[in-house]
Amino acid sequence: MVSPGCSVDITDGVATITMSDPKKKNALSKPVVADLEKHIDGAMTDPNVRAVILTGAGGIFSSGGDISSFDTDEMPLRRRMPRLQRICSKIAHSEKPVIAAVEGGAFGGGLSLALLADQIISADDARFCASFVKIGLVPDLGLLSTLPARVGIGRAKEIMMLGEDVSAAEALEDGLVDELTPPGQALSRAKALAQEFASMAPLALAYTKATVMRWPMTLSQELAWEAQAQGLLFTTNDLQEGRKAFFEKRKPAFVGN
Repeated sequence: MVSPGCSVDITDGVATITMSDPKKKNALSKPVVADLEKHIDGAMTDPNVRAVILTGAGGIFSSGGDISSFDTDEMPLRRRMPRLQRICSKIAHSEKPVIAAVEGGAFGGGLSLALLADQIISADDARFCASFVKIGLVPDLGLLSTLPARVGIGRAKEIMMLGEDVSAAEALEDGLVDELTPPGQALSRAKALAQEFASMAPLALAYTKATVMRWPMTLSQELAWEAQAQGLLFTTNDLQEGRKAFFEKRKPAFVGN
């Protein structure tokens, strides 16, 4: 029997991190979280990795928090949360594009984890649920910020405060996910998208993602930030390669410097 945890595959500049805890439907159990942090760290610091995919084994993304391990004592929670929040921060603030490939469903903390990604590809039979309220908890792992940013405050309140299932079709209409695929094809589509990201200029992607993460900003703040970023990017070899490729009518080969 496969032990709970995460595996990673790095192919053509794309790191695919797969959560696997079959008995608990890929819940964020201790082994899964420990491996997830390790592989996220590895992918984000590996210069050969240009994009990251998060997915789950066995036809489901993640069932969320490992309820069987919850303790009413506050201290275990205080020890658990910092690691989970470090993972959240590393995904959201990473310089590399992150794609969530969702089969089956993403529930509770699994939904929170998916919404930290830059793009979410979902099978058209998947379901989503912010199930925290059903067990007496507040949404965590950034969901109180990421969900309103995607679907608007009113719809986010409805999803979080009622804890009802959202179908893949509803999720697409709401903006909760970015694209639907037939069942079983979310990961292959995510890999194709990751290859598109991997072909882009890494520094330009990093600054674009960093700027969006600074929202909300005033126009003055945004203009000051973009001037700083653009000033740096104008000095890069990637810009020279991009200009050269443009005039030569070919695809650029960006290297990230």
